[in-house]
Amino acid sequence: MMMDQAEVLRKKLASKNNQNQPKTIAVISGKGGVGKSNLSLNFSIALSQFEKKVLLFDMDIGMGNIDLLMGITARHTIVDLFENNLSINDIIMKGPKGIDYIAGGSGLPTLFKLDNKKSDYLINQLQVLLTDYDYVIFDMGAGMTEENVKFLLAMDEIFVILTPEPTSITDAYSAMKYICMFDQSIPMYLLVNRAEKETSGIQTSKRLKQAALQFLIKEVAILGVLLDDKTVQKAVIHQEPFLLYAPNAGVSKSLMEICKKYLEIRNEQHINKNQQSSFISKLQRFFVRGR
Repeated sequence: MMMDQAEVLRKKLASKNNQNQPKTIAVISGKGGVGKSNLSLNFSIALSQFEKKVLLFDMDIGMGNIDLLMGITARHTIVDLFENNLSINDIIMKGPKGIDYIAGGSGLPTLFKLDNKKSDYLINQLQVLLTDYDYVIFDMGAGMTEENVKFLLAMDEIFVILTPEPTSITDAYSAMKYICMFDQSIPMYLLVNRAEKETSGIQTSKRLKQAALQFLIKEVAILGVLLDDKTVQKAVIHQEPFLLYAPNAGVSKSLMEICKKYLEIRNEQHINKNQQSSFISKLQRFFVRGR
């Protein structure tokens, strides 16, 4: 059954080979509790409000919470793709403001492992689906597992979310260092969340930017700072993205400005997508290499 679906996908892909590849972004943090998933969700909605077609992919398999943040009960999760032999189109859910999402699932009875068979099937499913989107946002799980690193190395860009807390800064740097051990060329962006003051958030991002340049020989871009805002907590309690719960709140306006800044950076760089290795081809290379 999986092989039949894979063959159909390959034929479908051949008819789409002239379409542009989407921009793939991994959202990571060195430690938990910094608001990574919430920012992944709200940034996806922000992109959609700039008329971008977005797929949000919860890669925290077995511990996902994207659907909870939206107050939606997902009919299917990424786990169903493998365990129930579904196609990826079967597990895509409709989110707010036109975004699509794939839930990561939670409360699994056993630890989920992305083995060779599952990774092959996932890659075959992804290679056609992605051409339907402008951006695919991967909300990555915590830690640098072997599977996580392979996905990170295939991404077009990586967003690093941190707070001004010293442990968050240290852990974010460690994650960046680990990625740079394998590939220093992947563009990275810093976003400081939950800062008490904008000045402290700017100082935090500049410190990490300088450390990356000095010790990792890595240039990173600063996206911006989001202040600690009680609106976010209230939105979480109401299970609604804060951009929609309180669009006029300071944190919502700041995130929209950050999204606008990011899109302006993308436009200025004028990257020819056809000259880049695609996300799928890199995934295939990394997963096969590790066998």
